[in-house]
Formats: sequence, C-alpha cells, structure tokens
Amino acid sequence: MSWSSYGTFLAFAAVLVLIPGPDFAVVTRNTLAAGRRRGRWSAAGVASSNALQGTAAAAGLGTLIVRSQPLFETIRWAGVAYLAYLGVQAWRSAWRGRYPLPDAGGTVPPGEAVTGFRQGFLSNITNPKVLAFYLAVLPQFVGGSAPLGVLLAFALSHAALSLTYLTVLVGALDRVRAVLSRRRVRRGMDAFTGTALLGFSARLATERL
Repeated sequence: MSWSSYGTFLAFAAVLVLIPGPDFAVVTRNTLAAGRRRGRWSAAGVASSNALQGTAAAAGLGTLIVRSQPLFETIRWAGVAYLAYLGVQAWRSAWRGRYPLPDAGGTVPPGEAVTGFRQGFLSNITNPKVLAFYLAVLPQFVGGSAPLGVLLAFALSHAALSLTYLTVLVGALDRVRAVLSRRRVRRGMDAFTGTALLGFSARLATERL
C-alpha cells in the first residue's frame, strides 16, 4: 500500500459518502423527528454496518455472500422491504401531520437512541450494494494480494468518513430544527423523505446487482 493510493481512495470514498442515499434519508428524518441524539445514533448505526460489511469483505466473507445467490437475494429483498416500510412510515407521518414541538431541554427518551441505531444499521446492512462496493472497489486500490490489515484500514476508513459526514449533517439539521419542525415544513420533509425512501426501495428491487 502507498500513501498516494490511500489518499486517492479517501477522496473517492468521500465523494461517494456525500451522494445522498437511503442512509442520508434515514438520518435526516430521525434527526428532525427526535433531535440530535437519535440522529447521532442513526449515524452510528450506519457506520457500524459499514464497518461490519467492510470487515466481512476484507476477510473474504463478502465474496461468499455474493456468490450465494439465495442469501444475497434474501438480503436484497429484506432491504427493499425495509426501505419501503420506512417510506410508508414517513408518508403516514406527513398525512397525519401530528408533530410535537422540539424539547428545549434536549431530553430524549432512552428508546430513541435504540430506535435511531436500529434504523440506521438495518437500512445499511440490508443494502447489498454496500457490500458490493467493498468487494469491487478495494482491490482496485490495494491489489488482489493485499494483507488483511491493509484491507481493513481502507474499509474502516470509509466507515469513519461516513460517520464523520453524517454526524456533521446531524449537527447542521439540529441547529435549524426549530424552523424545520414547523408543521407545514415537517409534512413536506416527511413527504419528500418518504418518496425518496420508496424510490430507493424500488431502485434496489429493479437493479441488477
């Protein structure tokens, strides 16, 4: 491994992290729905899934999953169903339009952290394109015979970039949450994120991976 190849990988991974996808939609909705704590735990769930899938790819387990077509398809359709479920939930919130005002004291029930982590983790772990990304991209930067430690360093760096970006996103959303929590704005945001999540679900269902 050379530092130049590592720097090139980081630049490439940063661009991919910045492209809005299901993780962006889930973290955004959770932050607006329950504040910074739930948003941060959602980001932690996404990053944990990235780290797990990157480790699996580095250890060679990812290849086994991809080659096992029934298992791979099960993961894919679980992802389709879960994204569709989150999209429908967002649309239901938009339809009902019942939004509590942000808590000025910043107190959040403990369950919100669990919910945030679970949604972030599941939205990412059931997306087989993440595992396919590691399997397709890592060899291009480190070669086919790189040691496990090098592969892990690259994969975990991507997870760290994802966590950093999503944490910054949560902080930015939390600062303007009072404005974004207005009923009309929230209904529009929920309708938008619901549509986006349903779109990601449909694309995952129809794409050939």
